Amino acid sequence: MIKQASTLFLKVTLFIMGGAALAFCIFAVPAISKGVGIEWPKLAYLKYPILIGSYLTAMPFFFALYQAFKLLSYIDKNTAFSLNSVRALRYIKYCGITMCILYVASMPIIFQIADADDAPGLVLFGMILAAAPAVVAVFAAVLQKLLKSAIDIKSENDLTV
Repeated sequence: MIKQASTLFLKVTLFIMGGAALAFCIFAVPAISKGVGIEWPKLAYLKYPILIGSYLTAMPFFFALYQAFKLLSYIDKNTAFSLNSVRALRYIKYCGITMCILYVASMPIIFQIADADDAPGLVLFGMILAAAPAVVAVFAAVLQKLLKSAIDIKSENDLTV
């Protein structure tokens, strides 16, 4: 009962994160890309790369949220030590790597905006933004490896009995 309550809390948290990200994609991203063209007319050509880059990074984010939801469902069903859980963690790892690559690829855009606004802290913010999904990817890779090892040990023990 306590396990289901904690997974329910985590599922609700995933929905809140997804809703906030969806609202950001719907309302903030178009306003930011439009604002770049208004604030710095010389950088108006960056409107569409900002939109495309933001929406490209949103896709693996939402897929990773879906995989995390599936992982919590496996925990609820007492099938956490299964190959499905390992697969979900592998997908989360790939999503983190993809997001990190996309954020690093967008660093020239961030650098141009920071240069136009004379705000060097924006480049640091972009680097932190790129590092966060990398940390998630490393954490998912470690969990994936541990879970795979636990499943292998469990299957060996089942064969010896």
